[in-house]
Amino acid sequence: MKTRDIHRAEPRHDLMKTHHQEEELHDPYKPRKKPNEPCACPQCGAINQGGRWRWALAKEKLDHLEKDLCPACHRIGDKFPAGELILSGGFFAAHKQEIIKLARNTEELELKEHPLQRIMSVEDDAGKVTIKTTDIHLPRRIGHAIFDAYKGSLDTHYDKAAYFLRMTWSR
Repeated sequence: MKTRDIHRAEPRHDLMKTHHQEEELHDPYKPRKKPNEPCACPQCGAINQGGRWRWALAKEKLDHLEKDLCPACHRIGDKFPAGELILSGGFFAAHKQEIIKLARNTEELELKEHPLQRIMSVEDDAGKVTIKTTDIHLPRRIGHAIFDAYKGSLDTHYDKAAYFLRMTWSR
């Protein structure tokens, strides 16, 4: 007679992957359908080709392409950031210009490959600076670059429902 494992419990239904329904991240500025390809953003000159926004090459002519606003220019026009980085503290006050320069340099590096990741504004409010961005990835990269260079305290708050990232750095 074969021995069976009769004490083995059946897998619980709430732990089975087929029963999990994860909500998708919803970026309100991501278009519901792909634009006609290729198309160009009339404000920044980025080109959407193959479902991805990229910078136009110098030899490319944008005149014959359809015009469609890219999500970054749309956010900038609406003044609706996807992320923000708040910088504060005594050390920050003493080194404000070089820390903001580091943030701009990080944006410049990111912008070469990702045209939708831009700094919208840098606002100075009584000892703290708020950097607002068009994407959720750029404030994280800037925050980690500042933390790696100057240490301090770095906190992250990500709101999935609103597709928004807020990072706070202080020292």
